[in-house]
Formats: sequence, C-alpha cells, structure tokens
Amino acid sequence: MSGTETAPGLTKPETPGEEPSRWSKAVREMMGGSVVISILAVVLALVVGAILIAITDPDVQRAAGYFFARPGDTFVAIWNSVSSAYTSMFQGAIYNFRRPTFSAGIRPLTETLTFATPLIVGGLGVALAFRVGMFNIGGQGQILIAAACSAWVGFSFNLPPVIHLVVAVLAGIAGGAVWAGIVGVLKARTGAHEVIVTIMLNYIAFYLISYLLRTKGLLQAPGSNNPKAPPIKDTAIFPPLFGVQYNLTWALIVVIGATVFVWWLINRSNLGFRFRAVGENPNAARVAGINVKNMYLYAMLIAGGLIGIAGANQALGVFPSGISSGVDAGIGFDAITVALLGRSRPWGVFVAGLLFGALKAGGYTIQAANDIPIDIVLVVQSLIVLFVAAPPLVRAIFRLPTPGQTPRRSGPIVTKEVAAK
Repeated sequence: MSGTETAPGLTKPETPGEEPSRWSKAVREMMGGSVVISILAVVLALVVGAILIAITDPDVQRAAGYFFARPGDTFVAIWNSVSSAYTSMFQGAIYNFRRPTFSAGIRPLTETLTFATPLIVGGLGVALAFRVGMFNIGGQGQILIAAACSAWVGFSFNLPPVIHLVVAVLAGIAGGAVWAGIVGVLKARTGAHEVIVTIMLNYIAFYLISYLLRTKGLLQAPGSNNPKAPPIKDTAIFPPLFGVQYNLTWALIVVIGATVFVWWLINRSNLGFRFRAVGENPNAARVAGINVKNMYLYAMLIAGGLIGIAGANQALGVFPSGISSGVDAGIGFDAITVALLGRSRPWGVFVAGLLFGALKAGGYTIQAANDIPIDIVLVVQSLIVLFVAAPPLVRAIFRLPTPGQTPRRSGPIVTKEVAAK
C-alpha cells in the first residue's frame, strides 16, 4: 500500500477535542438556567426603569439643556434622581432608616408582606393550572366570588372567634373552587378553551357581585344605598400578626402553609405526578392510563381554591369594613405575572410575590417622596414580565449560554490517521 492510503479497519475515528469539564458544564447550566434568567430580567427592568425616571425628572431635563457646556451637571442630576427614587423604594418596601425606632422602621417590610400575601396565593393558583397545561386567567372572577362568600359568612353568622374565621375562609376557598371548577368541567366535557371561559366568567362575576351589592337583602348593607357590604364581625376578621400597629395579619401564615401544600402536591404526591404528566404531554399521559379530563377538573378546583384564599384575605383582612365591587384590586391579573416570574414553581412564586409586594409598597413611597408617577412602577412590572417571557432576549443581552448546548469550537478538528504499509 502507498503511504497515502489507509488500511481498512485501522483508521481512528475523528476526535472532536476535549470534552468540557463537569464544573464548566455546571456553570453553563446554572448561568443559562431559569433562576438566573429571572434575576437578570428584574435587573434589566430596574435599569430601564432608571432610564425612565431620569428622563421624566425635571432637574435632569434642565441640566440636559446645557449638557455640552457642563456635562457633569447632567450626570449628577441623573444620579441624584435615580438614587433618590430607588432609595425611597427601599425605604418604602424594606426598612426606613429615618424612623426613630426599629419597630417603626420595619413597618415598610410588613407592608410589603401585606401586599405580597394575596399575590403569592393567587400566583400559586395560576401556577398550578400552568403545570397542568391550562391558562387560568380568571383570577379576578374567582377572587370576587370568594370574597363575596367569605364576607357573607363573616357578617351573617354568629360563631365563636376561631371557628367563625375558619368557616369564613373555607367559604372563600369553596367559592373560588366552584367558580374555577366551572372552567374545569367545560374544558373536560366540551373541550371549551379555558382562556375564553375564564375571561367571560370574570365579567359575569364582576356584574353579579355588583348586582348583589346594589340589592337590598343580599350583599348590600342594611339602611345604605351604596354598593357596599356590611362590615365583617370581629370574630371573622384576620387578627394582626405582629400587633395592631401593623397591617400584616395571620393570612400570611395561611399563605405560607398553602405554599408548602402546593410544593408537596406537585413534587411529592401521586396526583401531582399526574398533573405534571398531563402538563408535559396530555396524549402520552392518556396512553399511560391517566384520566386527562379529570386532571383538568381537579387542577381547576384546587387552583380556584388557592385563589379563593386571596379573596378571603381581601374580605376578612384588607376590607373588614365591607367589600365593594373593586375588592379584587387587580390581584387576579397580577397573579399571572407572579406565576410567570416564579416559573410556576411554588417557592419561585413565593419569592416573586414578595418582589411584587415590594414594588407595590415602594411605588407609593417613590411617588410621595420624589413626585414620580406611580406608572413608572407599573412599567417596571410590565418589563419584568416581558423579559421573563423572552429568555432568548435576556441571553442575547448578557451573552449567556443556552442550557444543553456545548460551546462551539473555532479551531479546526485534527484527525489522526494510521496508514498500513
């Protein structure tokens, strides 16, 4: 044989080079994972929010008028505007160093937890439906029905203190579960799309509660012409968690328990396994013997019950003087954002709810202390959703690797051949 020929069976396969180490793979998976993407989405939203704050600040606008003469003034004005705004947000959401005592300084944190309480449990209800492959965007209607049920039990019955509160909360859970169960039944039996059904049920719930609040003998307070329910009796009101000086109630403990329950349900229970199987591939789950229709119904019942806790919190903790048709306070739609940011994971939803509670609590402080529109905070929330929903965009901005992909090698691959002579 000639030196350029290769004997059959003696040629080595091409070697693509060294495989990346385990540490390198772990770092790549971590940097491209959902947790890092969510964190960077929040960072990007805060950066864009800082730009909007600087643009709308009058001092920055005045300094920009003579930018080419003294550019330093513009940068100083931008820094003062942004730092003052985010410092005010911190003081309004976490801790206010200007207060004389620790108990007064920690009040902003309790306000964050108060705002986060219904957002967390509402996000859990949306996230659970997401895990089964359903889009439960009917949180508004479920909260309205749950709040009406809890309020009715709260002002209509005379029960012992603890029992009255428990019965009122259970009434809210039942109301939310039944209202969401309608969606599950229609989805399972007729194939109706849950997005359309939940949107329509939101309108039905809103106008139904509005009618009940305007009708004497139903939910309207006796002797009043205003569309408002009677005040909740003291035995059915959520008691304060750390004293009457704070708005935070024992509803937070209920929400923490609900988070643990959802984590156990999804990750440790047989029903949760079937939920996840249906969410991944309903056809494969059906072949494996899982009753997919029943899973849709069970998921919506549990999801509605979780969101019903948010409605009970609104009626028995936030509006004990009497609910109105605006008792949902937009929580039903904010819960969708919380579920998305939390990646439909129970503890991820818990942390996302805390974040949005902080944004809500700090947003009012920004507006009061710096004369910045509260709409800026809403823009930041919307940007968080945008970036979380577009992981490729975040990866492109920060040049993050895509999980599961190995890095490309720019150099040529050298192949060794052994020739038989």
